[in-house]
Amino acid sequence: MKEILYLEVPTPDSAAVCHWLQTDFDPKIGEKLLTPEGFRLKISAETTKSDAAISELVVFVWSVQRTTYLKVFRWTEQPFVQEKQILQHLTTKIRSRFPHHYPEPPEIDLSQQSIFAALEADYPLSVKYFQKMPNGEYHLQRVYWWEKRWRQGVRHPQQPRQVIFSGNKSSGKENPHYDIIYIGGALGAIHAAVMAKLGYKVLLVERLPFGRMNREWNISRDELQSLINLGLVTSAELETVIAREYKDGFNKFFDGNNPAKLRSPILHTPTVLNIALDSEKWLQLCGQKIRAAGGEIWDETEFIQADIDDTQVIVKVKHLPSQVEKLISGRLLLDAMGTASPIAWQLNGGRAFDSVCPTVGAVIEKGFAPGVWDSQFGDVLYSHGDISRGRQLIWELFPSVGEELTIYLFHYHEVNPENPGSLLEMYEDFFSILPEYRRCDLDQLVWRKPTFGYIPGHFSVSSSDRTVAFDRLIAIGDAASLQSPLVFTGFGSLVRNLERLTKLLDIALKHNLLSFSHLNQIRAYQSNVSVTWLFSKGMMVPTGQFLPPQRINAMLNTFFGLLADEPPEVPDNFIKDRCDWLTFNRLALKAARRNPALIWWIWQLAGAKDLVRWLGNYFNFCLHALVSALLGRWFPRCLRWLNPWLEPRYPALWLRLSVINYAISTGKPRPRNQLIKANSEATIQESPASRILN
Repeated sequence: MKEILYLEVPTPDSAAVCHWLQTDFDPKIGEKLLTPEGFRLKISAETTKSDAAISELVVFVWSVQRTTYLKVFRWTEQPFVQEKQILQHLTTKIRSRFPHHYPEPPEIDLSQQSIFAALEADYPLSVKYFQKMPNGEYHLQRVYWWEKRWRQGVRHPQQPRQVIFSGNKSSGKENPHYDIIYIGGALGAIHAAVMAKLGYKVLLVERLPFGRMNREWNISRDELQSLINLGLVTSAELETVIAREYKDGFNKFFDGNNPAKLRSPILHTPTVLNIALDSEKWLQLCGQKIRAAGGEIWDETEFIQADIDDTQVIVKVKHLPSQVEKLISGRLLLDAMGTASPIAWQLNGGRAFDSVCPTVGAVIEKGFAPGVWDSQFGDVLYSHGDISRGRQLIWELFPSVGEELTIYLFHYHEVNPENPGSLLEMYEDFFSILPEYRRCDLDQLVWRKPTFGYIPGHFSVSSSDRTVAFDRLIAIGDAASLQSPLVFTGFGSLVRNLERLTKLLDIALKHNLLSFSHLNQIRAYQSNVSVTWLFSKGMMVPTGQFLPPQRINAMLNTFFGLLADEPPEVPDNFIKDRCDWLTFNRLALKAARRNPALIWWIWQLAGAKDLVRWLGNYFNFCLHALVSALLGRWFPRCLRWLNPWLEPRYPALWLRLSVINYAISTGKPRPRNQLIKANSEATIQESPASRILN
């Protein structure tokens, strides 16, 4: 018996596909015998005019991940009569009958009906389980709002809503109320807390009640150490917001349909994302730091627009409960609104983002049967099936307090007006296939809150091809597409680059270097991260295309299999954006030797245009590696020696040199002994709370 065809049929209605195969599809040869899951195609020796035994094909379908899959097997070693033509005919007909479909969320009027009533017909499972969550109606409205706003931005990138206005000349008499006005209270709160501790008067404007989060955050001990080094928190304070530290994280992709050479063992990453933070406690702690330093937080307040002149930025906001509009002024406006930021769309027009991870999930308090999961372990990246309706779905699972688990479902996705990516469709998938991923009865689970969002990515060819600033305005976090190529999270990237972003901004504010030319240098660009965007591209199914269902899992298993063969510090450095030139090239060559088809697969997914762009990335990566090798040993020491003389006299030059210094020092790999030492030094003295958790 030999498999001769494997197709993904992008519909959850497997019964309809089976019915079409049995009643409508005409193979044009042989005798079609119906089976419960498809049919057998039989041809006799008389028909073939040979002495061969009866030849037969078996066609059947099954369902997993709310998707239908089809396979064709041949019983004999010899090819079936007109086999190639039959398979081609079947493929053409089934793709014509069941094409890709990208549903639109319905237009609804919440003054006439609840969000539950409005969405129940299209998303019944989502409505059912959001009703079981605290404030579920509010959260589902937020999911709907995010999707509608994201779709609007993707489909009208050339005509973004204008929210930043400039050109007015100042009278020179203004005295801004604040040094920095932050719009966005998640990642913005972390940055604002550091800047407030440096002595700047900050205002944080947040559309939601402050401290509410659509996501939970995971990170590692050595990365958290940077928060202590900056003086933002003490070790004891940090311990109060750590919900769980687990022993190991697993990375595994489904390989049941991969050939033996493209299967891989589990990649263990015990020091990647193994610290679960209580995000709401963490934000409240940041809020306390802001207020203690004299800053202010205005929550439930929406950004409307900003007018920029040569001495200040005047921001119009609206307090949502009262609908009262206010005008406030500051020296600098900082955009931390994330993917839906109208500022980011305006600054970058048609290329605000190149990719996105639509991400959904939930925090589950309890309800899993004993033995389903050990809370000492996490899933960092995991797939349990092949391409599903044009997406390679990937799971993450992170233990938290007690029995609590945070589970995410996401996929890497190109930004496409026809198919922007749907949170609502993803939630329907999440509730449908969670029992496939982790054995459970959904009705027995206790839901604490949903987690969702659009996590963006920008394929930067150089450090200046994305605009992150304007006069007296700068973006950070997801609004600046600050992300990692694998785990695709703005939080970890922000924490890793927090010193860089705050120290450089401190220089700019101290010396009033707040023009576009100065602020646009302050970014967390890394050439070693930029060169890996092709890896992300290789996990995206182009809109409207059909790939072999096992293709992306085969690519992931190729690369993660290589990482599993490496010493632990190699995958740790790679996932934490610390991969150096030698390691990258060595792994790339090993991947090409192990799976020569990989280059052709990437060509099919990326296309000639993106591969040419990537060659520009690679050239910059090589150039950066050379410059870092030449400057790395003496340049930082020289800057420290010149600082007292150079900064007061030539502040713009000092800012530029500081930008170069961070560029050559950020993202360096850590050897194994330094990694162990960093995690050991970052380990916080055990508190009563941690003893209870462990």
